[in-house]
Amino acid sequence: MELFDYFLNALTPFNLMLAVVGVVLGTVVGALPGLSATMAVAVLVPFTFTMDPAAGLIALGAIYTGAIYGGAFAAILVNTPGTPSSIATTFDGYPMARRGDGGLAVTLATLASVVGGLIGGFSLLFLAPPLARVALAFGPPEYFWLALFGLTLISALSVGNTLKGLIGACIGLLLSMVGVAVVGGDVRFTAGFPAFLGGIDIVSALIGLYCVPVIIDLVATRDPHLKVEHGHEGMRLREAFGIAWRDKFNVVRSSIIGTVIGILPGAGGSIAGLVSYSEARRSSPRSSEFGKGEPGGVIATEAANNATVGGGFIPTLVLGIPGTPPDAIILGALLVQGIKIGPTLFSSEGHVVYTFIFGLLIATAIMLPVGLLIGRYAYKSVVAVPKAMLVPTVALLTVIGSFAIHSNLQDAQIMFGLGVISWILGRNGYDASPIVLGIVLGAIAEQGFVQTYLIGNATNNLGGMFFGRPISIGIIVAATLTLAYPFYAEWRAKRRGQVPLGAVAAQAEGHPANIQTAPVQPTVRARSHDWSGVIIAAVLVVIAAVMFREARGMSVMGSVFPTAITLGLGGLSLVLILLGVLGRGHPATTPDAQGASSIRRVLVVVTFGLWVWLIPVLGFATTSLIAFIAMAFIAEHDPVPAKTLMIRGIVAMVTVGVFWWIMNDVLLLRIPGGFLI
Repeated sequence: MELFDYFLNALTPFNLMLAVVGVVLGTVVGALPGLSATMAVAVLVPFTFTMDPAAGLIALGAIYTGAIYGGAFAAILVNTPGTPSSIATTFDGYPMARRGDGGLAVTLATLASVVGGLIGGFSLLFLAPPLARVALAFGPPEYFWLALFGLTLISALSVGNTLKGLIGACIGLLLSMVGVAVVGGDVRFTAGFPAFLGGIDIVSALIGLYCVPVIIDLVATRDPHLKVEHGHEGMRLREAFGIAWRDKFNVVRSSIIGTVIGILPGAGGSIAGLVSYSEARRSSPRSSEFGKGEPGGVIATEAANNATVGGGFIPTLVLGIPGTPPDAIILGALLVQGIKIGPTLFSSEGHVVYTFIFGLLIATAIMLPVGLLIGRYAYKSVVAVPKAMLVPTVALLTVIGSFAIHSNLQDAQIMFGLGVISWILGRNGYDASPIVLGIVLGAIAEQGFVQTYLIGNATNNLGGMFFGRPISIGIIVAATLTLAYPFYAEWRAKRRGQVPLGAVAAQAEGHPANIQTAPVQPTVRARSHDWSGVIIAAVLVVIAAVMFREARGMSVMGSVFPTAITLGLGGLSLVLILLGVLGRGHPATTPDAQGASSIRRVLVVVTFGLWVWLIPVLGFATTSLIAFIAMAFIAEHDPVPAKTLMIRGIVAMVTVGVFWWIMNDVLLLRIPGGFLI
């Protein structure tokens, strides 16, 4: 009966208003690359101190869950995860949008997010104490192997390019080590630049590695950025319900995976989305369609990452151990309110915690109508916006998103540099996702590795610490099976006379809109020497050698992990060189779109580079306006009337002005000034 009373407390008009407003704000913030759930929650925490504790928590929880869901919009429509949890959504969401099924993808993401969020929320309601004990069973070795498991998953998902996927994961891990070491405090791999002392910001890296290559390729052709077929313009709710019901086991399984991984502090939605995506592909009869627009991929990752919201609150509320940065901020808000966190919370402060949980469930249910409404107009808007306006607008968002995290222009410059490198690597078969996951999971992996290494040395049981614990053994077996699966799938496909999965993935890579759904006749790939791959691998060997030498001069705690990773990067790169020379490697480059203009790509890169480097000279508003107009001209392939040019110029001024006002007067960020504005 008490639970029903708490449910009624959550249904008061004020709490319902907070839930609706929180979900809307969170969804919008999550959809904008760079403006993360952590930022949204942190900015609004002070406003909750004057509220009743339960009401304030409902507002923060609604913003958090809305932001995790909102990341799917950018992932589907512009191939850029709005939040790190939506990384795996890009694998199938963007290809669906490119072929004209963007509305369907958004609807599926909404349905899966709501179901996953509800399952995570009900798990928090009924299973919090026993599930929290699972988190206590994880020590440093388990966290290390869990992070490594996430990396093997993303590498294995680079179907047909598993070796390059593993190399990409090593690159990401090394990038995560730039700056001050997680354990030991050594200053590493900064090349003497003060900008790198604080490390590479995860959000800036995510934006650069994913978004900048999309901008570069968008300007290269006159093809529309998204295709909409007649009759497929809407959200296609009935069709989405049919697909979701067909994949009901996928939805439930992914939600459970997300909940379980969510209770592990530090794991979060990135690992949950990848694990559920990999499991969905493994068990699906349409596994060859994953990566080129399979709805089951969107369902799996969105159900999982939203389930981590409820799962993440379990260790936060029961143990006082926040699972994610937003959880940590909400934990701080609870402490400010004078609420004691721990196993007795559910009895001593039941009226607060249960009202909050029911409010979180209500906010999750509200996501369905709110998400469909926002999604409908978001999809139509992105489709309707001319490419000449979309390209500079997305570029502006990348600059703002990377700058706004720390009010540091150097983050925007690093974002741009990583983006150009990502485009070059992507043209040679290195997907951005393993690199991003290496950066995201690097701190978890290093901390677990170093602590396990130190404990093992101190107890003279190094092998037992790494390989002798039951949970660790289970994770190692799962990681081994994950790595072996792509090779088994290729062997099975060849034995059955089918097109190998690697060939299917290569067709999907880079140009999902050109994928043909009709069966493709198997062809024998001629042996070719991957000389560009050999050159890149040789450069990576040199980089690994230089970083290995630098690591040798650090303390034991600071050097043990980078030493292991540099050896791994160097060894994998040498294997790739050997395969390339022998003609056994994979195609050196991604096939270019017909009529693509290299000159426009160079121009947009130069414009983008001047943009982020001239802001301190000319000022943010002036530089952004000039770059916005320049990019609009670069992206326009056909002559346009003078009236249209005038309208676009006005739109550019309004867009830059509005964002400048939001940053300067609303968010109160330190906007770089120059001799102009």
